[in-house]
Amino acid sequence: MRKIILSILLLAGIASANAQGWPDNYGGVMLQGFYWDSFNDTKWTKLEKQAAELSHYFSLVWIPQSGYCGGGKSMGYNPLYYYNQNSTFGTEAELRSLIQTFKSNGIGTIADVVVNHRGNMTNWVDFPAETYKGVTYQMQSTDICANDDGGATRTWANANGYKLSSNNDDGEDWSGMRDLDHKSANVQNNVKAYVKYLIDDLGYTGFRYDMVKGFGAQYVGMYNAYAKPQFSVGEHWGNVQEAKNWIDGTKVGGTPQSAAFDFQFHYRLASAVKSNNWRQLTPTANFMVKSGDSYNRYAITFVENHDTQWRSSSSQGSEPIQSHILACNAYMLAMPGTPCVFLQHWLKYKNDIKKMIAARKLVGVTNTSTYSAPYTGNTHTSVMASGTNGQRLLAVVGSNPKAVSVSTSQFKKLCEGEDWIYYVSNNVDTSGWDAILKQIAEEDVPEPEEPFDDRDVTIHVSTTLPAGWTAGSVNYWVWSDADNSNLCANKNWPGDKVTATKVVDSKTWFCKTYRVTKSNHPINIVVSTGTGSPQTVDFNNIENDTYLEVSASVIGGKNTINDVTAEITSGIKDITADETSKATAVYSIEGRNMGSNTSSLPAGLYIVNGKKMVVR
Repeated sequence: MRKIILSILLLAGIASANAQGWPDNYGGVMLQGFYWDSFNDTKWTKLEKQAAELSHYFSLVWIPQSGYCGGGKSMGYNPLYYYNQNSTFGTEAELRSLIQTFKSNGIGTIADVVVNHRGNMTNWVDFPAETYKGVTYQMQSTDICANDDGGATRTWANANGYKLSSNNDDGEDWSGMRDLDHKSANVQNNVKAYVKYLIDDLGYTGFRYDMVKGFGAQYVGMYNAYAKPQFSVGEHWGNVQEAKNWIDGTKVGGTPQSAAFDFQFHYRLASAVKSNNWRQLTPTANFMVKSGDSYNRYAITFVENHDTQWRSSSSQGSEPIQSHILACNAYMLAMPGTPCVFLQHWLKYKNDIKKMIAARKLVGVTNTSTYSAPYTGNTHTSVMASGTNGQRLLAVVGSNPKAVSVSTSQFKKLCEGEDWIYYVSNNVDTSGWDAILKQIAEEDVPEPEEPFDDRDVTIHVSTTLPAGWTAGSVNYWVWSDADNSNLCANKNWPGDKVTATKVVDSKTWFCKTYRVTKSNHPINIVVSTGTGSPQTVDFNNIENDTYLEVSASVIGGKNTINDVTAEITSGIKDITADETSKATAVYSIEGRNMGSNTSSLPAGLYIVNGKKMVVR
């Protein structure tokens, strides 16, 4: 049965090969593979290990913006580099491996494309220069909208001898970073090269465009026509008509080049849950994914996303859905449109959501299915969606779904949860359903955690420091991801003053040891000098002895860090009998002379004849 589910998903993916904006009659389901601060759950290596399981249910996984944002933890919405793909979530090599593993399992990876705005290197207007395939790409101050930051950028530019674009922003302003002028030929050239690199080089399947209300829809159409993603969806906060107008605005040759998230769907779900009035969810509700609407094809539905999860209030009128999360997911997964499941919901309610997705695929509900609501009341609502060959899926959801008496002459119960019930029409072949449930049960057994011994981790920082840094000592500010706890002996910034040194690989390093107690909660460091200035960007995810060099390169006023651990440790090898007999001098890793007699040395790391050696 596992092969049956996988085959259905693969067929759904094949249907997208020649998609315009979003494929028609598409039966796939998407997973948003992150939430705010999902730094551990969204590691590329961790997602890759789940590829086989995810492939049974999801055709697409949307991951965070994967470019380097200049140091420190970042969810990717402060983009800086386009072609440096080493991010908070992992290295470029790990990203490429994830995308390829997903692809081999029938999953397309959706890139978060953040091109409304971009960060700068050292001041308000300097963007990085990047060379890709022999061509250097760099945005200039004249690529910044004339009215960026409400005019604050122009004031700074005039005072410092820079010019901005003569064009005002053609969308909403955002004061966090520089808003890009997409009328600029240079911006267009940079973005087109970047999005094509995402598809052709990194291997992404499609795009999720961030903050599309910030620039003209026609540019999304332009970029997609150039890069040719199989899937594209825009984050367009607002009502249904505004979203439809935006989709129409992406047209090239009369054809929309992108779908859009159905925010009204989320708003109505949130309102129904909050008021416990499920009558609000009807076929005539103001969704983009209304029954029979031609925009069903371009509607990407969702219960929650990374933005809505933390909103206590919203100008759009929604609040986070705290209760009846499963009822909302059951409603969404029985509806037309393309459902996008939120990672936090998937992790917490995986067993139920798997059954919902399997039922959707069993009946053959697609993004263009029609539906009706035969049962509606204050405490419940329903959706009866058409599938292939006249089959139907009936979902009854709400605070009291069992209040509904469903006709057994037309439907049979397939599966249920606390606040949702799925029925299928009697013409649906359910002979393989028990095998599906067995597969889900087998997957539901948690993998045993790999044993992890508490360990001492020594952080080494090269004593060769950039200009402006005081020689002779540095400060370590160290904390744990477990509970954001401060691991410094000196709890006040800038943390522990470190003067102890050791010689490794003929280089001198500052060194201090900290305790790591959990494999999934590594430690992080900021290196500084003096009273805490200058300082480095954050360096994250330290689980083993690490060697760092403070770079002269500065981003956002902070020095970057080079991790040279692999370079240093790759030269370490065991001492052999022949080598010890030839030893003229042996030094401990701290630089203490141990003489030349190696026969009585305790196990450890030593410098022998100028090379790193291990005594076991």
